[in-house]
Amino acid sequence: MREIISTDRAPAAIGPYSQAIRYGNLLFVSGQISLDPQSGEIVGEDIEVQAGRVLENVKGIIEASDMELQHVLKCTCFLKNMEDFADFNSVYNSYFADVLPARETVEVSRLPKDVLVEVSAICGK
Repeated sequence: MREIISTDRAPAAIGPYSQAIRYGNLLFVSGQISLDPQSGEIVGEDIEVQAGRVLENVKGIIEASDMELQHVLKCTCFLKNMEDFADFNSVYNSYFADVLPARETVEVSRLPKDVLVEVSAICGK
């Protein structure tokens, strides 16, 4: 059974997609950028601040789905600049140090609204 997940703990979709889809025991969280859920504005100009907002958005969607960060199986991380990798990892580790999901991180030429980072997740319970 497919269920669309929507919460005000993360920004509304800025395109034709859902914040997340639950399918059985799996949750597929769409890529999140550093938009503040209330204002809709980009948060921060450096990777640490943007990564923190991104991961709070991901966490908000996961928790709105009756799951926790410990249920994250895999993340896909997109960085505008791979030079930010170590600083991004520092923030990422503060969220996932106890669970260490599978992950890939790739550098991309451009992200929505010219942010520095985007993260999507797959969870299972």
